[in-house]
Amino acid sequence: MTQLSRLISILTLLKSKRLLTATELSNRFDVSIRTIYRDIRKLEEAGVPVITIEGKGYTLMDGYTVAPVQFTEKQANALITAQHLIKQSNDQSFIRDFEEALTKIKSVFRSSIQEKSELLNENIHVFNTKNETISSNALSEFQLAITNFNFVEINYSKVYTDEKSFRKIEPCALYSTQNKWILIAWCHLRKDYRAFRLDRIQHFKILQEKFEDRKFSLIDFHKNENYPDT
Repeated sequence: MTQLSRLISILTLLKSKRLLTATELSNRFDVSIRTIYRDIRKLEEAGVPVITIEGKGYTLMDGYTVAPVQFTEKQANALITAQHLIKQSNDQSFIRDFEEALTKIKSVFRSSIQEKSELLNENIHVFNTKNETISSNALSEFQLAITNFNFVEINYSKVYTDEKSFRKIEPCALYSTQNKWILIAWCHLRKDYRAFRLDRIQHFKILQEKFEDRKFSLIDFHKNENYPDT
């Protein structure tokens, strides 16, 4: 990879991620950290407002924009394929938000790429043999609650019984398994972390009230195979 290609790639990465360290960039491009330092200086000399946060990494000044990126045919195909996989999700808000985002992304495709992506879209399908029809429409809202540390009130129906309960929770993480989205949250009723299926949440309300970050680790949570009953 030439230096120019690497500089363009670094700039694209800086636009796509809040913080990048010199070590991350060095490993990604298989060059020395000293080379990355030189690349950052080149970007600064070219007028790119790279901000160095001591001990954390590099970021771009808020509001800085670059020309739309160009997608290769394989990258466009990957997005089309992802769209079909996401349509298998049981959460309508997730499907809707992804399709709106993809529409914006497609707007920067070259005409030749657009034509081929439309052809692929007509000739690709993901079959789902599961017949379960229960779905949710809350994923997008809970994603916002996680990143903004908002308390949420929910009415929850347990999976194996008809028991319903009111909970005040601190949403921490999400994962998907067997086309079902699972929310991990600190439950104030149980005074512990609990797993909630989104399709079992009958009603919810995102509160303006904020909670303190508990530094939850999804990896550590999954090390415990005996998930507590919600």
